[in-house]
Amino acid sequence: MNMHKLPYLEPYKGMNTRHICPNCEHKGVFSFYLNGDTGEPIHPTVGRCERESKCGYHYTPKQYFIDNPPDQTERKGWTPPPLKPIEPTRPMGVIPFDLVEKSTSYKSNFVRFLCEFMTIEQMREAGENYALGATKTNEVIFWQIDSIGKVRTGKIMQYNPSTGKRIKHESGAIDWIHNKLKQAGTLPQDYNLIQCFFGEHLLKLYPAATVAIVESEKSAVISSVIMSDFIWLAAGNLNGLSIDKCRALQGRNVVLYPDLGAFEKWSLRANDIQNQCNCKISVSTLLEDVASDTDRENGLDIADFIIKQLINKETVADIQGRFSPELQSMIEQNNVLMVLIDKLELEETKL
Repeated sequence: MNMHKLPYLEPYKGMNTRHICPNCEHKGVFSFYLNGDTGEPIHPTVGRCERESKCGYHYTPKQYFIDNPPDQTERKGWTPPPLKPIEPTRPMGVIPFDLVEKSTSYKSNFVRFLCEFMTIEQMREAGENYALGATKTNEVIFWQIDSIGKVRTGKIMQYNPSTGKRIKHESGAIDWIHNKLKQAGTLPQDYNLIQCFFGEHLLKLYPAATVAIVESEKSAVISSVIMSDFIWLAAGNLNGLSIDKCRALQGRNVVLYPDLGAFEKWSLRANDIQNQCNCKISVSTLLEDVASDTDRENGLDIADFIIKQLINKETVADIQGRFSPELQSMIEQNNVLMVLIDKLELEETKL
């Protein structure tokens, strides 16, 4: 009796193993189901799109054979449709690194806001770590540089220098470097954008450090000043925690810090990431434990909590005698540690 092997999703072995989704038509996001006996795709439509929130296409082998039963179709003279040639995956788009160097500046309104509660040394360190750039109109550029130093794109955002809130323009609150370069004719119109984590380039510099992931670039920059033992990365948005991005986390210890309202979704996502990306991952309940109902309604993130405390931080005189000499000395050197003690209500033993 011949035993047939079950179909399986095509394992990730580089971007040539990720294809165009037949539903949303995005490139590099679709995994074929392969025939367990031959290792060939069952059909170009049979597979799963990794854009779960924006597409969600998932056509299983079981459903395919229900829709096209061999025993019935053969009696009708039906033969399976031939496999369409698989379009070769185009090389990943890369932006010249000298554009990052030319853009480096502290003259963005985002940095002006950070200067309200950070020291010059802290701001300089954060700016250098994340290669913060600025446009001529004082927008900040959050560059996406991968773990081998390739520049994928840059997210351009305008902030109110007084409130730290994003300012929208005609096309929204976000623009992209690769779009501007395409409009200028510097990049080809078919530029193959494959995003990575904001801050991903830091992984190679600190191979043993625990990785913390938040949604927004703003949160990553601010949190990196407070908890500098972590490498802080940003997924870019709620749905930016993709499997492809997380392959860069192989072998790392990872902690997710979801915004309020995103805990359940990121917890489910964490299971998939751990299973497919060979990393140890947990989801912090820090915000869930301390948030008020109003905080939840507003969907605050960890940076919002930190900013509240930093803007109203205590003076060194206010903390005399409250903590051990060791912790008090740390606070005197870096007053922002009060964020974790007061607003986030952490115990001294956790610092």
